[in-house]
Amino acid sequence: MAKRKRSVRGGGSVYQRKGDGRWVASFIVEDTGKRKELYAKTEKEAIAKLQQALLEQKQGTFVAGPQQTVGQFLEYWLEDVHKTKIRLATYESYRNILNNHLLPALGHIRLQRLTAQHIQSLYAKKQKEGLSPTSIGVTHAVLHRALDHAKRIKLVGSNVCDDVELPKREVHEIQPLTPEQALMLLQKVREHHLEMLLTLALATGMRRGELLGLRWQDIDLEEGSLQVRRTLSYIAHHGFKEGEPKTAKSRRKIALPQFVMDLLKRHRMLQLEARLKAGTAWVDRDLVFPNEHGDFLLPMTLFYQFSRLLKEIGLPHMRFHDLRHSAATLLLSMGVPMKVVQELLGHSNFSTTANVYSHVLLSMQQEAMNKLDDFFRRLS
Repeated sequence: MAKRKRSVRGGGSVYQRKGDGRWVASFIVEDTGKRKELYAKTEKEAIAKLQQALLEQKQGTFVAGPQQTVGQFLEYWLEDVHKTKIRLATYESYRNILNNHLLPALGHIRLQRLTAQHIQSLYAKKQKEGLSPTSIGVTHAVLHRALDHAKRIKLVGSNVCDDVELPKREVHEIQPLTPEQALMLLQKVREHHLEMLLTLALATGMRRGELLGLRWQDIDLEEGSLQVRRTLSYIAHHGFKEGEPKTAKSRRKIALPQFVMDLLKRHRMLQLEARLKAGTAWVDRDLVFPNEHGDFLLPMTLFYQFSRLLKEIGLPHMRFHDLRHSAATLLLSMGVPMKVVQELLGHSNFSTTANVYSHVLLSMQQEAMNKLDDFFRRLS
């Protein structure tokens, strides 16, 4: 005989179904006002489940959402929630992380049954396969952000990523050009087609995408300044994409030194000559740094040209982005205030600039202490 419905202290009730004899714990979910039913094999188990659910509801950790897999949730989160908040390049990066790492390993697991152990095992496996600690950290950041959303909409009671230990990242110190190397680079690239691009990168610290998206209309040759208004990127399967600068602070006005202005005027004349020579083959985009036909320059093409040039000159291999670090380091070593460097680079926060270039500050502090030591030695 099926037992009658029994009320449980604290709310809800427990009863046995007539059809299959299963025990049901029933209660009202406060957030939705809908009835929720939990199933058990025995009355004791049903009461325990009900009391646990009521406790979690009181603590705000109860999960009332629909059952779904990790894969189903991650697809929903990326496509329906997060896609409109991020740049296309960032979306493609997240999509690759899902397709290559998260979905194959975790996609089949029920979202509510995902544990820190599942994630920890995945990271250990990826590390054995050769994935760098930095890449694992980026993968973890994506999963953590997704599960934060799952917790916020009460699909899970907690973010299990909080209990995962990440492999220690290798700290790569910035290796900017020394003042002597910077001078050597600019001397060796005279008359080279990359001369203006590399000079502007070293003088302003502009990002690669900001330089490749720069138009002549952004430059005031009379005032001696330029405006950073956009950035250019190349995204696989999508092609070239022009977009807003990285942050609000990245939209900035940069004053240019006279030697840069002189080079820009010469660069413009050479470009006009190239345009006349190309004739109808020239693509008019008003770009300061186009390819040989006036069209957008592929970042990968710039990478190969820059790498080959460094090898020919005899300078150590570096990323193009290291020219940005070199510009900041040179300015700081000349005594330019950190706040000015922050504004020049377009960093959102002062702390970002200070953290990235703390090594320069340390050497400047040492120099100051040496001067202080020389001063007070006069007392002895």
